[in-house]
Amino acid sequence: MSVALLQKYFPDLSEIQISQFEKLEKLYNEWNEKINVISRKDMESLYEKHILHSLGIVKVMEFAPGTKVLDIGTGGGFPGIPLAIIFPEVNFTLVDSIGKKITVVKEVAEAIGLKNVTALHARAEDLKDKFHFVVSRAVTRMPVFLTWLKGKFEKEEFNPKPNGVLYLKGGDLTEELEGLKFELFELQNYFGGDFFETKKVVYLSKANFKS
Repeated sequence: MSVALLQKYFPDLSEIQISQFEKLEKLYNEWNEKINVISRKDMESLYEKHILHSLGIVKVMEFAPGTKVLDIGTGGGFPGIPLAIIFPEVNFTLVDSIGKKITVVKEVAEAIGLKNVTALHARAEDLKDKFHFVVSRAVTRMPVFLTWLKGKFEKEEFNPKPNGVLYLKGGDLTEELEGLKFELFELQNYFGGDFFETKKVVYLSKANFKS
């Protein structure tokens, strides 16, 4: 699988974006030899299981220029780096508690010329900055994740949805989301293939959290 898979679902990618996405395969292969950022078996399906999966958020939210987005538990840069390619005028802060992974994020972002990514070796709950949106890929169970978000949201709003969380998750989320106001988007409605059959984007507005 290659960038052609992305172009199938995002036909308006610019030449710069296509070039940036193309470079990711070589970069992640090289870094994976040094640091296990992505499981070895998943490297063969990098474009489907990591990049396209990350871009599921794009099908749900068109971030406005100037939006500040926090990616918690980014690992090797997912979903933050693919989103930063799609939205060059949006500011992304990618955090992870594992320093080696943040090293990879910084090197990959620099290698493909991303100017809108800040990568921090930090715990999300220790950050003092505020953001319009928080994104993540299944770093932990939702009730735990939500405790990290206190005081993280900007008051100003200028996006299609109120400020909040866009969380990529799979499986049955009934128990995890109990008592919350949320919207659920099934990725199989946007992308083909078995991988996406149980994958979802969960949107929760900041009204769910105490600021």
